[in-house]
Amino acid sequence: MRKLIFVLAALLLTQAGPAKAQEILIDGLKAAVSCAGDIRKHCSGVEPGDGRIRACIKEKFAELSPECKDALGELIAARFMLPDDGKDATVKRFDNLRKMRYCEVFLIAGDPATGDLKAAFYNTTDLNNKADACDTCPAALWAKVDAEKLKKQYEVLGVFKNGPRHWAMDWIELPVGKQSDFDGLQARWMGQVQLPKGVKLGKKGSTAYKPTTVARKSQMGFKKGEPVFILEDPDGMPWVMQAYSNIVDPRLTYTDLQALEKKLKLPPGWKYRVKVLDKDLTIRAVNGHARIVQDDLENTYDACFEDACSSKP
Repeated sequence: MRKLIFVLAALLLTQAGPAKAQEILIDGLKAAVSCAGDIRKHCSGVEPGDGRIRACIKEKFAELSPECKDALGELIAARFMLPDDGKDATVKRFDNLRKMRYCEVFLIAGDPATGDLKAAFYNTTDLNNKADACDTCPAALWAKVDAEKLKKQYEVLGVFKNGPRHWAMDWIELPVGKQSDFDGLQARWMGQVQLPKGVKLGKKGSTAYKPTTVARKSQMGFKKGEPVFILEDPDGMPWVMQAYSNIVDPRLTYTDLQALEKKLKLPPGWKYRVKVLDKDLTIRAVNGHARIVQDDLENTYDACFEDACSSKP
């Protein structure tokens, strides 16, 4: 049995970088102690080796004790960590964004047992296409981005390809971190987001109408005389579209946004409207955080909460 429980301690050490190994080993030993009874109960007849104990624990996960699940969550969180690519971020401003096509790569970490997941995201804006500045995510480059390969390369829980998308704002100013090469696609770190509970990335529409928070120190602008595209939640708070998406509907265009309510499946109490601005609108992060939500077509909106918006459209 001693051999059996210490197999668990090393389950996630395979391919771990040396900087992570000590932390993983400590959490692994804690998991081994916390899960000893569960292993004895559910996997006592399983011969250690070739990942058989790991497979048994995965199969019986729903039946494990709360203590074991918590310990395994800490072990997984230690094993899968986000790169610190925002540590040297500097503020950068991007102009002339309206209708610009871009994509994002999400590196995902956290505790899958509790659904407490976070993601660092990398954005292609202003990169990849000198011939056409309005398309920073050329289809040929985007198609080459291999999520499974990147998952192994960055030692994260998962990788999500977020795009193609198009900006609905006119400018943005925010801290920008390290530029990375994702299978030939250049993208910069632009922030970290807490993923909504129960989200199933890759399942179209799974984020719909589930507000969440983005850690960033940003401000974005919408020019006087231009339209803004607004969701109103059941409490009457406006959420202003920052970007529209071609993920769910590849044919969605900027023109379609004028009558988008015809395409949306709005939940009870939610409304969609369009307003032409009679003055400039600025939306700022509040205390280093912005609130965002997506509709069922995965278009993204920022909330006018507290003093985030210079005026409420």
